[in-house]
Amino acid sequence: MDNKTLSKYAGKTALGIILSRIFGYIRDMLVANLFGTGMFADTFYAAFRIPNLLRRIFGEGSFSAAFIPVLSEYLRTKEKAEVQNFLNAVFTILLIILITISVLGVFFSPLLTKIVAGGFADDPEKMMLAIELTRLMFPFILFICLAAFLLAVLNTLHSFFLPAFAVAALSFSEIFYILAVAPMLIPANRIKGLAASVVIGGALHFFIQYPKLKSLGWHLKFKLDLKHPGVKKVVFLMLPSIIGLSAEQINALVDSRFASFLCPGSVPALYYSNRIMQAPLAIFGFAFASVSLPVMSKFFAQKDITMLKSSLNYSIRLTVFTLLPAAVGLMAIGLPIVKLLFEHGNFSPSGSIMTNNALFYYSLGLPAYALSKIFANVFYSFQDTKMPVKTAVEAMILHIGLCAILMRPMGVGGFALATAVSSYFNLILLVIYLKKRIGKLGLKQILFLSSKSLLAAIATGITSWNMCRVSDNLIIAVPVAIISGFIVFIVVSYILRVEELRIFLSIFSKHKK
Repeated sequence: MDNKTLSKYAGKTALGIILSRIFGYIRDMLVANLFGTGMFADTFYAAFRIPNLLRRIFGEGSFSAAFIPVLSEYLRTKEKAEVQNFLNAVFTILLIILITISVLGVFFSPLLTKIVAGGFADDPEKMMLAIELTRLMFPFILFICLAAFLLAVLNTLHSFFLPAFAVAALSFSEIFYILAVAPMLIPANRIKGLAASVVIGGALHFFIQYPKLKSLGWHLKFKLDLKHPGVKKVVFLMLPSIIGLSAEQINALVDSRFASFLCPGSVPALYYSNRIMQAPLAIFGFAFASVSLPVMSKFFAQKDITMLKSSLNYSIRLTVFTLLPAAVGLMAIGLPIVKLLFEHGNFSPSGSIMTNNALFYYSLGLPAYALSKIFANVFYSFQDTKMPVKTAVEAMILHIGLCAILMRPMGVGGFALATAVSSYFNLILLVIYLKKRIGKLGLKQILFLSSKSLLAAIATGITSWNMCRVSDNLIIAVPVAIISGFIVFIVVSYILRVEELRIFLSIFSKHKK
């Protein structure tokens, strides 16, 4: 598999993510319009933090990092029947664990909610609603983690578009609920219905992907085999990575807890700012990160370290090329974007300012978020889950300390800045340890590229900031600013002869054909 194939897979993933994100932002706009940044939004997003944490552990987080390299090894060295038995054994054990967690989560919702949103304790009504929403959403864990299991299998089988697009199932469910069901309910019950639609969306996410698995010649059956060697290997690799790959969600829980002590609207402001930042991160960063793990796992199984390093270098270069202008652009016109997307209905101008405050500092860390995941994937492809844990824990400690220091003087922006700084710290540690492990990584070439991309990104930011003032109508101004900034980035990159520009354009021109 060469880098052209890697680009093709990344392009398919990016296309699926783009489509799913479009529906995701429609959903977020509808939710913001209906609930604003008041008590209902505060409690909903605080409650949603808990299932998201467990999703990272038993879904696309530590589980996928441990499972994909083992599945890649089985596909290369075992007969199909043995691989099928391995899939059934993992599916069965995962199903049992998830059902158990869902039941326990419903039972212990009061305790979990008080840990995540301790600041709600001064308002009994708010705390009780958060507990009830947590109970309603806990079964989401079962479906979304099984969906993540299918995603991991399909990615390893080199199917990328459908798994990336299937994430939109959650958005479909919430959009349908808000438009068709919520108007028929009394206001007090609307937020509870939204929580129920989250669970339905998780189930849809699983069932959309399963036919694709069957079309590729595989199926899932309940077959308990606790002694299966492949299962033991996955568990062995997964245990240390639970802490490492959950660091992001643990940090988010820390943010939510601290934010619950700040002014009302702080929790949803963090959520909405993170959602905006996640758009370029998912499309241009996680697309390569998602593809890189199964690809590098395959090269490691083949003992081809040269191709593994080539794929790593290629993924890093394109990630930096795409995310630097995205970061600068969001910093330049973040407030108009927030106002356009969310400042409707019950979402106030003060909520926009608070959201943009967090967005500005989140954007600083955009390249680091994606590159940290790609570098961690190298260690996972080696079936080494301990080193990413070490760096993630150290970065998490730094994040918590910075949150405590910055929350009072900077508000929600302090949490976002803490996230960005700790992400760069994590990235630096991963680079140092990986270089010791496999030697030179081609960092000089990457740094040279970054300097040229940064110049183009600065030109993008300046252009977007100025063009956003062409009209007071944000529906006109924001698209004009984004398109103008993109054109300037392409032109400046061309003038600077950035090699990645040709590769980037070729990815999308192929899909156009």
